[in-house]
Amino acid sequence: MSSLKYWFWLAERKGIGLVRAKALIDHFGSAERVYNADERDYLAVEGIKQTDVKILMQKELGTANKILSDCAESGSKIMTLNDSNYPECLRNIYDPPLILYMKGNLPYIDDEPVVGVVGTRKCTPYGITTAENVGYELSKNGIIVVTGLAKGVDTAATRGALRGGSSVIGVIGSGLDIVYPPGNKELFDDVACKGAVISEYPPGTPPLPENFPMRNRIISGLSRGVAVIEAPKKSGALITAARALEQGRDVFALPGNVDAITCEGSNALLREGAIPFLSAGDIIDEYIELYPEKMSGKENSKRKISFDNTSKVDYIDLGNLLGLLDGDEKAIAKSIGHNFLLVDEIILETGLPAQKVLSSLTILELNGYVSRDNSGRWQLQ
Repeated sequence: MSSLKYWFWLAERKGIGLVRAKALIDHFGSAERVYNADERDYLAVEGIKQTDVKILMQKELGTANKILSDCAESGSKIMTLNDSNYPECLRNIYDPPLILYMKGNLPYIDDEPVVGVVGTRKCTPYGITTAENVGYELSKNGIIVVTGLAKGVDTAATRGALRGGSSVIGVIGSGLDIVYPPGNKELFDDVACKGAVISEYPPGTPPLPENFPMRNRIISGLSRGVAVIEAPKKSGALITAARALEQGRDVFALPGNVDAITCEGSNALLREGAIPFLSAGDIIDEYIELYPEKMSGKENSKRKISFDNTSKVDYIDLGNLLGLLDGDEKAIAKSIGHNFLLVDEIILETGLPAQKVLSSLTILELNGYVSRDNSGRWQLQ
């Protein structure tokens, strides 16, 4: 543990940057040796300038020791760039994090199918439903899902992935002791139990706006491919897609309504050559031959994004069905009736909040009372 303070010291050398910090590690072999070097030693490293040397000659360890103490107090695990279990796929990007702070257990992902699922925070109810279904189907089929644990698409995809059964990874733009958004505390805990929540920022770091574009390169760096669901023109999801392309990862985009602002960015990705996907099955098809042992025997959701019906029922009369239900589920079934409705239409018809409608539709589908067609419209079975 004593050597970790030197990693914290190097990571906190503002102005050095990750690329030059990695060059220093590659040259000296360890953060401790970087710390103990002198001015002449630093100037022998390619890319290091006199202005960098001034920063590196600041040998104060107070901040580093505090980070070490904070990590011990919070129970945060620490992984450095030199650790053998540091993901090789992340180590090989242009600007890998020097340190990963972690809660939970990061799976050994270099031999695993891993897909990042990203999208706008201000997504539509349809985007929420789709993201949750995609997360669930990918996870159910043996794929590790990575998200940013933000509002909107990230939250929905994470919830689906947790139900799917495979490990889940969340990458955040703050210290592990600061949950952002605050309402996702339970989700953070669930991800830490099922996989890992990771950050390159030490405890106490607030969720500053500039942290999130940096966070996005980790999402793509950990992933074999990145799936974009609903992204407007100015969206962090597009930054993730751009970094994925730089890193040689696959980029998938879900086609969206051409008139929808929330889909302008993701539709633009399709024009630029992203792989279109209409279901999680399209993504699964890309990787099942690459990871036959990981995904063989898994159920391939081919053309339709849907949950498994654990208790499929035969056709039931609407009157009889309403007699079996109560509360929100009954209101939703009544609104659907003999129609085929989109989620937005059900929300408008029932007056229920979007999240209650989505949760109730999930329950109804799991019980075999409703299903969704390829256009996203819900109907009674």
